[in-house]
Amino acid sequence: MNYNERFENVTVLGAAGKMGSGILLLTAMEMYDISMKPENRDKHYILYALDISQKALSGLMTYIQDQLVKQAERKINALRENYKDRKDLAYNSEIIAQYVKDVMAMIRPVTTTESAYESHIIFEAASENPDLKTKIFAQINANSKCEPWFFTNTSSIPISYLNEKANLNGRIIGVHFYNPPAVQKLVEVIKCDQTPDIMGEFVSTYIKNLRKIEVPSYDKAGFIGNGHFMRDALYGMMRMEKLRKDMSFAEAVYIVNKVSQDFLIRPMGIFQLIDYVGIDVCQFIMKVMKPYVTDEDIHSPLLDTMMEIGVKGGQNHDGSQKDGFLKYEKGRIVAIWDLDKKEYVKIEDISEKCDKLIGALPQEHQPWKVVVKHPDKNEVLTKYFSALKRESGMGAKLAVEYHTKSKQIGEKLVSDKVAFTADDVNTVLMTGFFHAYGPINDFI
Repeated sequence: MNYNERFENVTVLGAAGKMGSGILLLTAMEMYDISMKPENRDKHYILYALDISQKALSGLMTYIQDQLVKQAERKINALRENYKDRKDLAYNSEIIAQYVKDVMAMIRPVTTTESAYESHIIFEAASENPDLKTKIFAQINANSKCEPWFFTNTSSIPISYLNEKANLNGRIIGVHFYNPPAVQKLVEVIKCDQTPDIMGEFVSTYIKNLRKIEVPSYDKAGFIGNGHFMRDALYGMMRMEKLRKDMSFAEAVYIVNKVSQDFLIRPMGIFQLIDYVGIDVCQFIMKVMKPYVTDEDIHSPLLDTMMEIGVKGGQNHDGSQKDGFLKYEKGRIVAIWDLDKKEYVKIEDISEKCDKLIGALPQEHQPWKVVVKHPDKNEVLTKYFSALKRESGMGAKLAVEYHTKSKQIGEKLVSDKVAFTADDVNTVLMTGFFHAYGPINDFI
């Protein structure tokens, strides 16, 4: 079965979720492109959008339709070529409407797992729960009318574990899209020992057709992205706890978050990033990773405490940020949770004191938005970090220590055979997390 044939029947599990909806959109557009090839015009392509909630699926279909209109507007010239034999489609609006109609015609919103039994490819974007994933995989595998390939979007669970527990005989591969899949360029690809090379080649073609960047990872829990992020977060929380001995919880969080964002020239501070991903999600990922890591403790009592009091972070269905370590209004940080007071403390009540403790940024500093687009980015960063090392303020010292730890984490991912190369680690952090630079560098 070749590339085109395998896409004739596909299922996306967890299709109405944030990751599943993006994967569904990308796959639907790829299947449309395949269907428009002359040799495939007489074939029938089906894409099952499988989720447990009919209401969520209704919202999904509206989302997909809206996104298809935007995508069509961007590639109207290519669509005009596709429909060049359609004399009834004279205007751009008519071509866009036809494109949306043709793509939507392939998608079948369903709530029953039985719908996946005839699919050649199963994209899985269910919650990050090993037991749930293996249960679904095993059910489909046992009842399938073919031998489907399972593409799992797991961000932390070893592929070999899922393969063994679901008895898939190697017909599984990690295809870890970053959030949101329709926008993010990075895809981590993880094979277990039994995954056939042909599956890896197929996935590489798929990713290339989506115009995304593939980075391979060894089959180690957490892979590259979460392997670095979880340890980076643990370090940030550890630094915060040390500061907390001399100041309030909210002040310590403010300082570490500001230093990890402004002084390290990152798009978000570490506590804001934890909130964005979700305190509950981070806690769960650490639980998944912990049994597989024997030389360090991948666990945060602080995250456990936050969960116990119901402060979880994460995002609402409309993409807005839920309150976590930080409180948000229209995307702006307005307050910080104080674990001692059990309430949010307004930024303006602590910022002046904390900023004096942190100290000023070096004159060579430029904001993240400027640095990422700078034509001489590496030169700018080299000068900045050289100046940072000469500073004696709290913020500068914390930043140098934080950067050094981040580099050590990255290097250990390579030495522990989680990442294949240092360049792979850097690519994941710069592409998947939008860092201005990779952690493995010569700045410090």
